[in-house]
Amino acid sequence: MSTRTYRLEDPDLLRRLMQRTGDGRAVSIRGLAEAADVHHSTIGHLLTGQQERASENLAQAIADRVGVDLAILWIQDGRTARSLRRLVTTA
Repeated sequence: MSTRTYRLEDPDLLRRLMQRTGDGRAVSIRGLAEAADVHHSTIGHLLTGQQERASENLAQAIADRVGVDLAILWIQDGRTARSLRRLVTTA
């Protein structure tokens, strides 16, 4: 079982991807929650920014349902993510 966490890069991007998923159809908050096996409030909190982080399993399930690679929506938390943020802010 993975203990890695991921940070949602852009809630608005997730919202747009939910409007037209990889199969061409929209998915609701409840539909995405069902696919990811979480309560619908978790998806709502991710979309509003109340929650920024998710387990690797949840992040992957969300990416899979909307039809994109994990790295399109999520940044792995940890040293690598902190280093990338430092590079962006100093550039």
